[in-house]
Order: sequence, then structure tokens, then C-alpha cells
Amino acid sequence: MLVADRMSKPPVTVRAETGVDEALSLMHSENVRRLPVVDKHGKMVGIVSELDLLKVSPSPATTLSIYEIPYLLSKIKMKDVMTTDVISVTEDTTLEDAARVMADNKIGGVPVLRGDKLVGIITETDLFKVFLEMLGGWQDGIRISVVIPMEKGELAKITGKIAEMGGNILAMGGIGGEDTAHYLLTIRVEDVDKDELTAAMEALGLKVRDSRVCAVSTC
Repeated sequence: MLVADRMSKPPVTVRAETGVDEALSLMHSENVRRLPVVDKHGKMVGIVSELDLLKVSPSPATTLSIYEIPYLLSKIKMKDVMTTDVISVTEDTTLEDAARVMADNKIGGVPVLRGDKLVGIITETDLFKVFLEMLGGWQDGIRISVVIPMEKGELAKITGKIAEMGGNILAMGGIGGEDTAHYLLTIRVEDVDKDELTAAMEALGLKVRDSRVCAVSTC
């Protein structure tokens, strides 16, 4: 899966001459927390986050009047607060690489470029939605997590057993286990009984870490 499959487009943007008051209002109305700054040709020249704008806004304890605050905020432009050294990705960047870039740089979103033109933005919220899809978070079923040896054929044995039981695998995902020789596999399955599925996994010699019936509204 690539960034192009899950990025938000077209991105909500501002210009370098946009005032802080207008940018904050746009963020709230569009429910976004970062705004790429573009020139008249659509080329990105910077980016601002909600935190950047709040840092230059008067605090609740200010002695300024309600009439002075909007005026002063309108005088502070995006060019005064934006970050110009922008970390970005391209449309054909894989989602895992985009997530790694965001995690490594401790940022919540990155612009997506096609050449030097801004075509989208991908954020932590977009990646959370992918995570939910990959683990079947929006589907009812049996959710079971088992510790798997890092050996060839183990996954085939599990999926084969589920098929033999008449189960349908809705989603599957794995993460590092307790040691480098194992990993933790989480599967969401429908059309099987929870206790029977648990027993079947244990019969394969696997350690069942967790097994539960999951309804979207309760799990």
C-alpha cells in the first residue's frame, strides 16, 4: 500500500501572507492540525502546525482587549512562523516508510509531493485508519493472538487449520515477540467458535496470548 492510496487530497493550504487568525480559523473549520504553505503556483514553501500558531497567539491571561487580539494576530503572517525545511514524501512512498519518517522525526504528518508540487498530505490519523483496517478493527469476529515461531510453514499451518474449521480470515497482522525467535500474530476470524479456535491453535503447539469475541461497538 502506497501513500497515494491513503493521503488526504487535495490538501488544505494557506499562503505565506495569510494571517495567524485566518489560519487558525481554517484549521478549526477543516478539522486539521497542520497547513502546508504554498505560493501562487502551488509550490510548497513551508508548513505550519497548530502548535506553531498557538505559540504566537496571546495566552488566556493576556491584558489585550478582545478587539486588539484579532488585529495583532492578523499582522503575524505564515511566513513569520512557518517551517521552511519541510520533511516530505512522494505518492509512491510505502505507508510503512511514511510512518517510519514520521516516527523518526516525531511529527504527526508529512506533505506529499509530485516533483515540487504539493498533491496531498498524510497524517497519523490516516495511518491509524490503515492500522484499524489491517487488524479488522471495523469488523465483528473472533480476535485471537498467538505466539508464532519464526519458522517456515508456521503461518500456512495456522491459516490451513482455520480454513479446515470453516473459518474466514478477515484480517491478520504480526509484531515482534518476546524474543527474536518468535513473533506475535493477531488474526480476526469469522464463522468459528472462539473456544474451538483457541483449542485448535493450542493443538498446533502454539501459545495463545489472547482470545475474545469482538463486536465493533464493544471491542
